[in-house]
Amino acid sequence: MNEIENTGNSKRFILGITVVATLGGLLFGYDTGVIGGSQLYFTEYFSFTKAEQGWAVSSALVGCLVGALMAGYLSSKLSRKYSLILSGFLFALSAWGSGIPESLTTLAIFRIIGGIGVGIASMTAPMYIAEVAPPKERGRLVSYYQLAIVIGFFVVFLATYFIGGGDNSALGPEELEALHEYNVKTGWRVMFWSELVPALAFFLLLFFVPHSPRWLMMKGREEEAKVVLAKVTTSPQEAEREYREIKESLFIETKVERVSVFSKSMRLVLFIGISLSILQQVTGINAILYYGAEIFSNVLGYGPEDALKQQILLGAVNLVFTFVAIYQVDKWGRKPLLIMGTLGMFLGIASLGTSIYLDQLGWVSLIGMLVFIASFALSMGPITWVLLSEIFPNKVRSAAMSLAVAAQWLFNAIVAGVFPLLVGSKVNKDVFNGGLPYFIFASLCIVTIIFVWKLIPETKGKTLEEMDGLWLKEEK
Repeated sequence: MNEIENTGNSKRFILGITVVATLGGLLFGYDTGVIGGSQLYFTEYFSFTKAEQGWAVSSALVGCLVGALMAGYLSSKLSRKYSLILSGFLFALSAWGSGIPESLTTLAIFRIIGGIGVGIASMTAPMYIAEVAPPKERGRLVSYYQLAIVIGFFVVFLATYFIGGGDNSALGPEELEALHEYNVKTGWRVMFWSELVPALAFFLLLFFVPHSPRWLMMKGREEEAKVVLAKVTTSPQEAEREYREIKESLFIETKVERVSVFSKSMRLVLFIGISLSILQQVTGINAILYYGAEIFSNVLGYGPEDALKQQILLGAVNLVFTFVAIYQVDKWGRKPLLIMGTLGMFLGIASLGTSIYLDQLGWVSLIGMLVFIASFALSMGPITWVLLSEIFPNKVRSAAMSLAVAAQWLFNAIVAGVFPLLVGSKVNKDVFNGGLPYFIFASLCIVTIIFVWKLIPETKGKTLEEMDGLWLKEEK
C-alpha cells in the first residue's frame, strides 16, 4: 500500500470537526435544560397536576430513549455524519413546535421529537469524536462533548433568565405581577423558540464534516478512510499506523465473531457500560438540573423569577468544573476522577438533604447543591461519555453504545418522572421533612464509588484498537 499522504494542520482540522460535533452536546444541554425554567410557567398555564408535570418534563426523555435505541442502527447504516444531520433537523422541529401547544398532548409530542434528536446525538456525537481523535487527546476531545452539554445548560439558564425578565429587584409588586403573567402566557414559549438558533447552526455545519474513518473502513471504503486519516493525524507514519490498526482490529473482530453485542466476550463490557449509564442518572444530577428552579423556589424560598437567577449559578459551577475534568482526564486518568468526584457528589447531596431534613435552609443547602454539581462536572458527567465512547470494540461500538445510552435515557426519564411524585409523597413530608430524594441519591453515590473501584478499567492513553484486547483476548 502506498504511504498515506499527510496534509498537515491536523490539530486545527480535528478541533474544527470536534466543535461541530459537540454542538450536538450543546443542544442536548439546551433542549433538556430549557424545561427547567419553562416548566415553572407552563405548569401554571396548563394547571398541571404533579403527575402531568412529571410527564411534561420526562416526555422528552422517552424520545431520548427511542432516539438512543435507533442511533445504533442509524449510525451504522447511514453513517455517524448523516445520523447527526437527522438529529439536527429534529432539534429544530422540536424547538419550533414546543412553543405552540395548547395542550399537554401537543407539548409532549414535540418534546418527544426533540428527545429523539437528543438520543441520536447523545450516542453518535461522542462516538464520532472518539473515532477521529488521536489516542493521547481522545479523553480531552470527547470531554468537549460534556463541556458542550454544560455550556448548553448554562446558555439556556441565561436565556430563560433574561426571557423571564432578568433582574427584577427594582420592580414593584404590580410590575412583578405583570411580568409573571407574561411569562405564564408567553415567556415559556419564547424560551423554547430560542433553541432554533443553535439547532439550525448544528444542522447546517454538519454538511461540512467528514465521515468517521472507522465507519468508512467498516463499509469497505478504504480510500476515503485514508483521505480522512491523512487529515486527522500529524504525520504519514501515524496515518499509516492508524490505518493498519483499524484494519487489523476489524479482521480480528471478524474472526472472533460472531462478535456481536450479545456475544459471550461482550457481556462484561456491556454490563459495565449500561451500569455506568444508569448510575450517572440515579445519583440525581438531572433531578437537580431539571427541577433546580423549583427547588430554589419551593424548598429554599426564592420567588420564580429569582429562582431563574439561581439556576445560572448552578450552570456556572457546572461549566467551571467541567473545564477541570477536560484538562485532567488524560493526565490523572478516568478512574481516579470518577472516584474522587463521586465522593464529592455524596458529600454535597447528603448535606443538601440533611439541611432540608433539619429545616436548616440557607447557605449550607446552597453550598451542598453547588458541591454536588461541581463534583458531577468533574467526574460522572464527562468521564461517563469518555468511557462509553472508548470501551466498546469497533464492530459493536454503535450497537453497544446505543444500548448503554438508551439505558441512560430510560433512567433519566424515570428519575425526572418520579422526582416530583417523591417530593410530594406523604412519607417524604411526614418522615423525612422533604429530604428523602436527596438521601436516596446520596446512597446511590456510595454504590457508584464501589462499582467504579471494582469494575471500571483504566483506559488512559490506549488506542481504541488496544482496548479491544480487554474483552476479545479470550476468543483470539
